[in-house]
Amino acid sequence: MELTPPPVRRLPLDPAPGRGDADGHRPGAPLDGARRRRAPSSGFATDRMQVEDVSIAYGRKLAVDRVSLPIRQGEVLALIGPSGCGKTTLLRSLNRLTELTSTASFKGSITLDGADITRLEPTALRRRVTMVFQQPNPFPMSVFDNIAYVLREQAARRPKRAALNRRVREVLAHAGLLDEVEHDLRHPALRLSGGQQQRLCIARALAADPEVLLLDEPCSALDPQSTQVIEDLIVKLREQVAVVIVTHNLQQAYRIADYVAFMYLGELVEYGSATQVFGAPREQRTREYVSGAFG
Repeated sequence: MELTPPPVRRLPLDPAPGRGDADGHRPGAPLDGARRRRAPSSGFATDRMQVEDVSIAYGRKLAVDRVSLPIRQGEVLALIGPSGCGKTTLLRSLNRLTELTSTASFKGSITLDGADITRLEPTALRRRVTMVFQQPNPFPMSVFDNIAYVLREQAARRPKRAALNRRVREVLAHAGLLDEVEHDLRHPALRLSGGQQQRLCIARALAADPEVLLLDEPCSALDPQSTQVIEDLIVKLREQVAVVIVTHNLQQAYRIADYVAFMYLGELVEYGSATQVFGAPREQRTREYVSGAFG
């Protein structure tokens, strides 16, 4: 007996004339109900990193294929795409974490403030390009000591607790956490809520005074309220550091990103402003992905 193939799901990809909101996203796409966060911006962006013709392979498997894009302070750059498209590999290459995998090979160029990152000492690079991971990973010590640990590592002489108190509070305030923890900075970090732990990890990353902050799915394990707090924080932080975030959540990318890079099978399919990529994508694969046809 001949089998009938299953029906193909088809989604409308092109907006009707005259429709769409002020931000340009199309009705019927997964972004319905999403609103961009309108934090004040200086309007100026400063080049921090430049990715030029970068390819990364694990053994014979090509994970990133000739990707080029800028990373600027004053902007949030979101890397989007389906699982396995290379976005996390690209993110980890920005502070040379990919080279910790023995089978990884790298071609191309990544510069930080004009300097080739392969010529920088890895630990020094990772102080300037810090990373926050998907699962909150605070150290098993107090809130205070999570931040103080980084400050002590950077100091020429080991400062005492009293000398660090002001700076620890500044960093916690910068990460939007001080008001919630200042009553007891000796509180064990592992007893904080998930959202508080993730903000503590962001604070710990900021304690190194980085130029670039890398975020790998920082809200995937959090509840909606904690996600909103961290999204607001990310948008505010872009004035002090260049922010690059990997996210599977298209609504999140639309809410917080200034620029978006859509990757598919290791290739950079499209790069542009968030309103352009989500509202008027140039490439067919981008239109299909942001409309929910695959992913």
